[in-house]
Amino acid sequence: MKPFVGVRELRTDLQAKKYSAVELTQFYLDRIADLNDRINCFITVDTERCLERAAVADRQLASSHPQPLCGIPIAHKDLFCTAGVRTTCASNMLKSFIAPYDATVVKQISDAGAISLGKTNMDEFAMGSSNETSYFGGVSNPWNMKRVPGGSSGGAVASVASGMTPLATGSDTGGSIRQPASLCGVTGLKPTYGRVSRFGMIAFASSLDQGGPIAHSADDVYELLAAMEGHDPQDSTSARVKETVLPTRERRYVIGYPESLLEGLDERIAERIQQARRQFEALGHKIEVIELPYIDAAVAAYYVLSSAEASTNLARYDGVRYGHRTETSEDLLDMYCRSRTEGFGLEVKRRILTGTYSLSVGYFDAYYLKAQKIRRLVRDGFLAAFESVDLILAPVTPTTAFEIGSLRSDPVEMYKQDLYTIPVSLAGLPALSLPCGFIDGLPVGMQLIGPHFGEGDVLAGGMAFQRETDWHEQHPSLDEPSAP
Repeated sequence: MKPFVGVRELRTDLQAKKYSAVELTQFYLDRIADLNDRINCFITVDTERCLERAAVADRQLASSHPQPLCGIPIAHKDLFCTAGVRTTCASNMLKSFIAPYDATVVKQISDAGAISLGKTNMDEFAMGSSNETSYFGGVSNPWNMKRVPGGSSGGAVASVASGMTPLATGSDTGGSIRQPASLCGVTGLKPTYGRVSRFGMIAFASSLDQGGPIAHSADDVYELLAAMEGHDPQDSTSARVKETVLPTRERRYVIGYPESLLEGLDERIAERIQQARRQFEALGHKIEVIELPYIDAAVAAYYVLSSAEASTNLARYDGVRYGHRTETSEDLLDMYCRSRTEGFGLEVKRRILTGTYSLSVGYFDAYYLKAQKIRRLVRDGFLAAFESVDLILAPVTPTTAFEIGSLRSDPVEMYKQDLYTIPVSLAGLPALSLPCGFIDGLPVGMQLIGPHFGEGDVLAGGMAFQRETDWHEQHPSLDEPSAP
């Protein structure tokens, strides 16, 4: 067996009985055992239960109609609740929390036959762009162990990039699937807000959070999205839309190209994006230069809005009903203060304080309300662009993977890592991050952005690009302690 294999090949091999689901699951468990100490992708490995489920999958594979993902391993980001397995959000606050139910995403993927290997590391409560804020330690980039994998879905992305799992779930609030996918050379989709249920996904910023698939290719992302999507009556923001369908014939798209976004971008990354543009032109797609106004204000607006929502969402962690409770306190108020002080990390505290400030009397209009107006302007800019184009081609990150610790003391520079992903999140649009080259041995990604519920065309564009290129088929060498 090989670690970097797509869903279709795995499905074909399982149905042809080249190996059993138990053997396939054990193969990935062995790879996790070999690599996880070095990369730190997994917080929890569910060894016993996943082997039991693999045995069930083998019986289902013997039937005439196995589920679409029957016997195929997957890893879940550790903010999706999983019954009987701890869900920590990579925080001391929830380090021992075991949910009594499965998130809708987890249940649907399980119903599709996939086998959960365990829960992946992440930035604490999904707040970060480097996976350095985890209570369980940072994650390393499989291409270079001295560099970050990105965040907040760094563990999920790195687990796919290193071949510990063929599929993973992540969440994207301001770029948390797309940015690490770019830095680790894999493919990840942020769906339209509302396409994937948020029920059972521990909240950071409720108007922005969206679960999504991570895999080696756009084809595999499509396979996983089919299991994740769908209306959920338990999520009031879940959209009633048809399932994602790929175009019945290969389309020639008009692709918007926001040249102004490339100003100030690393010249080498800009050249990789230009090469992707030329590749799309060679495939017969038309490139049209567009403008996206107000993009330069998106980062500031996002951190006001997301922090405000985080402040509200995280108020429930008070040490009373669940979560960390201090062992020493003088009275009820002191217990609240000590529990939250001990339970939350520095970045989470920073955002709670920022959000509480922007929601306070005297500052609500100046910060929160103004940020909401900017959000509407950003969204309107995208909608205007989509009146003349089908897709938008843009960079994902301003740099390749940076060194571990290099931005930890400068929050503003860390926040700027999401410069190109945040506008899409504010507008609630779908966007696919996919590899488009390398710089000094480190992956570079681009993103294809679509109109609301345009996942079919976004994925079709990504598939067309990956049929003509092999960037997504390049994998890190993990034989040495650190890749070059």
